[in-house]
Amino acid sequence: MENEKKPTEETLQKAGKGLKSVVGEFKEFISKGNVLDMAVGLIVGSAFTAIVNSLVDDILMPIIGTVLAGINFSSLGITIPWGNHPFIAIGSFLNTVITFLLTALCVFLIVKVMNMFRRKQEEKPAPPKPSKEEILLTEIRDLLAAQQGKETAETEEKKD
Repeated sequence: MENEKKPTEETLQKAGKGLKSVVGEFKEFISKGNVLDMAVGLIVGSAFTAIVNSLVDDILMPIIGTVLAGINFSSLGITIPWGNHPFIAIGSFLNTVITFLLTALCVFLIVKVMNMFRRKQEEKPAPPKPSKEEILLTEIRDLLAAQQGKETAETEEKKD
């Protein structure tokens, strides 16, 4: 009987170590900044979607319905005359399409504004200053050119 208990205990110990490993990996995954940023984005995105849904359902669609001779989009649809008379809600579908388009437009505008800010922050860095060796070589070149009576591009720029 002891022989039967030993493999079972070893199996349980291995399973416990494996579980601890998985839990440790999960903690590492959750604590990464990208996962937290994604969670915050998801929460803000769902709240933003609720605002856009309200904008479409409560403000835009009544205005569009009024302009189009009083059509109520929420009740717009087709009833099929056979079977149990199913109702195809075209108006609800149109509301969803308009909500999607407005949400996509808002996300596009947010990304566009963020890219404008990033471009302003990513100004071109100043050209690197020449090293001491380059400065010395430039001075030597200028001295040799002066001895031969030739002007270098730098001395011409200084005269202008």
